[in-house]
Amino acid sequence: LFVEDEAAILEINKQFLEKMGYSVSTRINGIEALDLFQAESNKFDLVITDMTMPKMTGDVLATKLRAINPDIPIIICTGYSKKMSNELATEIGINAICYKPFSLRDLAKTIRNINTKSPIFCNTI
Repeated sequence: LFVEDEAAILEINKQFLEKMGYSVSTRINGIEALDLFQAESNKFDLVITDMTMPKMTGDVLATKLRAINPDIPIIICTGYSKKMSNELATEIGINAICYKPFSLRDLAKTIRNINTKSPIFCNTI
């Protein structure tokens, strides 16, 4: 499940992930993503979400998703490092943080390494 409020970024990432062989569902905001996840949580192996979105931020979405499925891996993408710290990521169960701008190669590497015990960073600012 890929969640991003900018349609162009959402589509580019969807196409990239599908080329890598993933089946990708997308949503334009956290509320729509939460609704889908509640209805079909067993359908998803990973959630990638933007941090700063209208209606529901990525950290709030992650917390709500964890309440439904505590084992779902979650990657947060953010351009604002002050809003997502390593401590907050650990507290809410984020598996990885991708700081924008990140390359598609960085995203692919992060997805492959998602099963680590503490948050990983797909790049640094």
